[in-house]
This record gives sequence, C-alpha cells and structure tokens, in this order.
Amino acid sequence: MQRVLGEILQWTYPADAALSHWLRHHPNLGARDRSEVAEAVYDVLRHLRRYRQFGESGVGPASRRLAILGLAATLGAEALTDGMDAAEAEWLQRVSQIDLATLPRAVRGSIPDWLDERLGAMDSPETLIEALNRQASLDLRVNPLKVERDAMLTELQQGAGRYEPVAMPYSPWGIRMQGRPAINRWPQFENGSIEVQDEGSQLLALLVAPRRGEMIIDFCAGAGGKTLLLGALMRSTGRLYAFDVSAARLARAKPRFARSGLSNVVPVVIDSENDARVKRLAGKAQRVLVDAPCSGIGTLRRNPDLKWRQHPEALAELGQLQERILNSAARCVAPGGRLVYATCSLLAEENEVQAERFLASHPDFERLDAAEILAARLENLKLDGPYVQLRPDVHGTDGFFAAVFERKKKGAAAGAGEAADAGEAEAEMPAEAPAEDAAAGPQDQPD
Repeated sequence: MQRVLGEILQWTYPADAALSHWLRHHPNLGARDRSEVAEAVYDVLRHLRRYRQFGESGVGPASRRLAILGLAATLGAEALTDGMDAAEAEWLQRVSQIDLATLPRAVRGSIPDWLDERLGAMDSPETLIEALNRQASLDLRVNPLKVERDAMLTELQQGAGRYEPVAMPYSPWGIRMQGRPAINRWPQFENGSIEVQDEGSQLLALLVAPRRGEMIIDFCAGAGGKTLLLGALMRSTGRLYAFDVSAARLARAKPRFARSGLSNVVPVVIDSENDARVKRLAGKAQRVLVDAPCSGIGTLRRNPDLKWRQHPEALAELGQLQERILNSAARCVAPGGRLVYATCSLLAEENEVQAERFLASHPDFERLDAAEILAARLENLKLDGPYVQLRPDVHGTDGFFAAVFERKKKGAAAGAGEAADAGEAEAEMPAEAPAEDAAAGPQDQPD
C-alpha cells in the first residue's frame, strides 16, 4: 500500500492507470488483497489534503502515514493493530478523535484552494463537496436495440441480487447497482445488452433527441459510450459519425460497437477540430453532440486524483480548446439542426460562460431551454433552465452540464440545395468500416 501510493502521488499518470500497472506487476496478490488496496488508495486520494495535515504530527515516512489512514478508514483501525508500532497506534488514535468541523472547509473536504473558491460560490457547497468525496455507485445502461430496461432489471435482480440492482430515478435505460461486480465477464455485457454509463451521461441522449435516418455527429466520441446510445435510439439507421483525435480511444470503442449490434456507426480519427473531413460535413448534420474535453471536476467521485492533477492554468488552456471545438462543430450543423454542448464539469468557465460566448459570436444560432427539453420527457427531474446542470448531491449523478442550440433555418431553396449536397459529403468521407464489420478485439474496460 505504501509503495503504490508512492508511485501514484508522483502524478505521472492518472490514478486508475498507475494502480492497474502496479497490480499487474504484483500478480501474487489475491483478489481480496487487490480489492482492499484499491479501495484504500482511492480513500487516500479523496481525503489527501486532510490526511496530509493529520500526517504532519506523526513520525516515519509520509506515504506510510497516508497508507495507515486509508486502510484504517476502509478496513477499520483494529485490522492494523499487528502492523503498527506503539507510536503509530497512538498517533492514529489521536488524529481519529479530531473534530472535522473545526477544520477549514478546504481541508475538511480535501480540495485545493482554487477549487474550494469556485465550489464555495455555488449553492450548498458543503453538501456538494461531501458528495464529490463519496464513492459513486455503478451505473449501467441497457442497449435499447436489444433489450428493455425492465426485463433486464428483473434478470439482474434474479442473478445478481446481492448488488441491489434498481431502476435509475431519471434515465429510462438506466440500472444502478452497489458494489463493484466484474460485469465485463457477465454474458449480458459480452453480448452487448448492457454497458457502463453514468446516469447524467445517459440523459444527454434525450437532449440530442436523435431520429431514424438522420446524419448525426458525436464530435468527441472517446470510448464510445454516448455514441452507442445515440446509435441504438436511431435504430441503427442513418449515419452516425464518431469523431475523435485519439486513435487509441476509438480503437477501444470498436469492440463495444461490435457487441452493440449497430451498423450505422462510422468511427473517424481526425487530426484536429479543423480536419478536412470535418469541413466536408459543413451544414450537413441534423444533430451534433460536443461532449468537450474538460477538467472532469464533476467526476471526482470516480476520479478523485483529478482535483490534484488539475490547476487553474490548465483550465484556461481547456477553455480555449473547448471554444475551438464548439466553433468547428457548429459549422457541421444543418439549418434547423441541433447542437448540444456538454461537459462533465461543475465550473462556470467551462459551462455557461462557454455557452454565452458561443451565442454572442454565432448569431445564426439560438439557444433552446435544455431543462425544458428534459422536463418534457422526465416529469420527476426538476431543473432551472436554460441550461442543464446535474450535481451528485442533488441528482445522484456525476456533475454534468449541457446547453442546447439550434441553427436558424434558411430559406427553402437554400435548404434544398444543402440536402442535395449531403450525398456528395458522404461520398468524400473515408471508407471506415461500419460497426457491424469491425473485428472485436480484446475485451475493453467500459467507461
């Protein structure tokens, strides 16, 4: 535990990658030991600032003190009795009696000062920070092309009842489970009937509102989670472009596309947001989703190391990238078409500030009320528009933001001319194999 923390806290790689690498190089650890190490590591990452402050009063290597605090929190102090000397046991007992309410909020919630300042300006910052420091549940989504949610829920309740599967409160496709089952070994996962996807991410599909036969672009497709749902809601008709600048990410998505049974997905690796293949689709797509690269602050329940890996200077660079991507994606939207901008962030500079800047510089677009669009489908989800902002403490999801824009319609003649050009644009696109033809590679880990 002390050694793996020493590697992760160098921040050379994301915590999940560093932990997986370390576990692969220690194959002699049993399944229970691996699980306990992982749980304790993530506890330390969630509470790192507070644990470091507690550790200042101890003795010995700092990484050992952090390991003791993480293991004590996850296994109980009594489980460490044989492994600690008298001084360590006395120190652990002493720091365990500290009243957390006496600590500054940033220390109590273990967040950096810059993030405390931003979250502190939001409604109910205490409950938000507490929620971000809690472990997230496991959110699954059924493949609506293959199975109904209620039928799958019954199947999981019968076969995996110990994980307490329940229907999600909002998503019509979602199932929420407790614990960490190895679902990548389940037949329902292997045959493409279920995928891992946070409920907030699932709801983005309702904002895109895809229809059969349309041309749709998932501009930052990543590992393909949202692409899969959009394609299924299109009933595998039309054409769904999955753009990403990372060939590795799209390669990991291809086995998922193959399992899903979709035949309308065209993965395309682009050089940048200004790739010539993007420009060829100018004004052709009925719907474009931009799930933009962002700080990921809304996902701290799952990726607690992000609050230590991010910094304000990086946010400024991300903001410039988000603006460029959104501007480029907007050019692909047909007159009367829809553009959805989304992030898994809670920070205004990545969210509503970007949306307002886009509107100010694009008079050919108008904003739709994203909250009203969701309310029309989900009566129990109450949001204040015009944007969607989901929070873990309020909605039980990761932190998600979404804005919806519509391109103003041109005259009928101009619209007819662009429709006639759509076939030419498709003919110019590279001949990537549709998903049904993609060879399924090694089992990937769903995002």
